[in-house]
Amino acid sequence: MMQDIAEQVLALASRSATWAEVYAASEEETPVTFKANRLHSVETREARGLALRIVVDGRIGFASSSQLEEPDLLVRDALATARFGPESALAYPTERVQDPGLDLYDGQVTALSIDAMVQMGQQMIDRVRTRGEDILCDADVRKVAASVLLLNSSGGQGSYRQTVVGLGLNANRVRGTDILDIWEEDASCHLGALDADAVVNAVLEKLDLAEELVPIRTASLPVIFTPKGAYMTLLAPLQAALNGKLVLQGASPLAGRLGDTVFDPAFSLFDDGRVPGHPTSAPMDGEGVPTRRTTLVEHGAVRAFYYDLQTAGLAGTESTGNGQRGLTSLPSPGTHALRIAPGTASYEAMLADVSEGLLVDQTMGAWAGNVLGGQFSGNVHLGFKIENGRLVGRVKDTMVAGNVFEALARLAGIGDQSYWVGGRAEIPYLYIPSLAVSAR
Repeated sequence: MMQDIAEQVLALASRSATWAEVYAASEEETPVTFKANRLHSVETREARGLALRIVVDGRIGFASSSQLEEPDLLVRDALATARFGPESALAYPTERVQDPGLDLYDGQVTALSIDAMVQMGQQMIDRVRTRGEDILCDADVRKVAASVLLLNSSGGQGSYRQTVVGLGLNANRVRGTDILDIWEEDASCHLGALDADAVVNAVLEKLDLAEELVPIRTASLPVIFTPKGAYMTLLAPLQAALNGKLVLQGASPLAGRLGDTVFDPAFSLFDDGRVPGHPTSAPMDGEGVPTRRTTLVEHGAVRAFYYDLQTAGLAGTESTGNGQRGLTSLPSPGTHALRIAPGTASYEAMLADVSEGLLVDQTMGAWAGNVLGGQFSGNVHLGFKIENGRLVGRVKDTMVAGNVFEALARLAGIGDQSYWVGGRAEIPYLYIPSLAVSAR
């Protein structure tokens, strides 16, 4: 049905437009949530719709609708907006995109019952509560089944189906003025790849480490970021700085620095839209351009920025398959899965190298300031003091601050193994020799 309606809309739009593109998507999501150790809600949400982008007299028009019964109204609305739309710099995709075997769909996910999801969440909570009756847990178990279809008037087309199953676990404990909050998550396209035990074990390990509170002094100290800590603290400015749109606008600190060595020679960063079985993967982006693995930083040198079609056209280059979109918005540059290449240092060797320092696992508010400038200053939401190569206890009322670009230009070590953070990024431990640490 969706294919027939999309073809009808494309045919209608092509009568009046120089070029037309139809993006059709449907999604069914079932989240099961727990609050304060108890089942809180179970629901199923469905959404589907069409988005039409056209070029008329060199300008872009756009409209979207969930009312699939009136395709002529969608075309009329898109034509009306084209008079006021931006000038088009779009290249017109002509490729019929084939799925390269990304293995994004699992029938076991769609067949997963609500009872089984409730049981998964409750079992995680029950295991954590063995560490104390004063622990309150929130949990989230969800499944998604989605389909995407894209057609354009230049012959480009593609479609795919995807399932996603994910879970998250948050453990909270309040003792007097001390508030401890730990969260972990996992996600995959496949039910069999989801590792609830690993999520629970990570929470339990950190609960044990967090039992003892220790002071830390205000000073410039070595800091090791866990993969999750690095994701929360260091990745946002890299995403922004490598965004082709911000580079084109001159807002990125990396504008004009393509080919320059900006980061530590051991640091390499990729955007990968083709990781088999991962929620951020797809055979094509939201514009019908095949996804790819793009080398953004190679041995410290800036090698590429990521683009959608419009931004690439304005910049005089080609799309990197990073046109991200929803049904109600025009595409814009966005990443798939950012992957930092592992280095040569073991986590144990990094710890052993620190006589006094900090391990950061969670931060809050790190990017309330100047994201593009790379400046961060965030509360250490979960962190542990390092003394003589050992974790000796948890710190509180502590902040860490610095500049991401300066920090990643002088790394003391990159972990020899990378870890997925919620299916969104793959990151090793990162060891920075000196950052400003302040304690109250």
